[in-house]
Amino acid sequence: MNKKRIAVEQRKTAETEIVVSINLDGQGTGNIKTGIGFFDHMLEQISRHGSFDLEVSVKGDLAVDHHHTIEDTGIALGRAFKSALLDKKGVSRFASALIPLDESLARVVVDLSGRPYLYTDFSFARPMVGEFPTEMVVEFMRAFAFNAELTLHLEILHGENCHHKIEALFKGLARSLKDAVEIESDRIPSTKGVL
Repeated sequence: MNKKRIAVEQRKTAETEIVVSINLDGQGTGNIKTGIGFFDHMLEQISRHGSFDLEVSVKGDLAVDHHHTIEDTGIALGRAFKSALLDKKGVSRFASALIPLDESLARVVVDLSGRPYLYTDFSFARPMVGEFPTEMVVEFMRAFAFNAELTLHLEILHGENCHHKIEALFKGLARSLKDAVEIESDRIPSTKGVL
């Protein structure tokens, strides 16, 4: 592989100021600062278990709500991920992961199709984990999937602890993305010739 699969995305609005950099062929090192501890912990899962070098710096209107910070980070990360994929030549494209975390089991399936789609099947018994609203899992995943232009299916097959369920989903996303971006040929993996 001659080209480095590295990208930087900047997003600035009246509500957030975000810089994301990603190296798809990294060592899993992360430097994450969103101002939301549990969210930082989840993004670190993407870095570590995806083997992506990931830097995320966010200044958001946390005094208003955590929604803008989390959703806009998903947008910026998705765009950076898409940009780092270049033309997707040779990628594995499809990947899935079954990830347990104690009593919880998550299934995550990814297709780097170029067609944004999100399917979810999970629920949470409480509204917050730390300072992270559990309803924002869907918002983050949608923002990421639609801006990365990939198909993403997320399910919790069973589980009770909200922290465990969410972390299993993020680890499953990381592992699926790691396998999907793996270079396995010199061709575009599509009968259309493009992804």
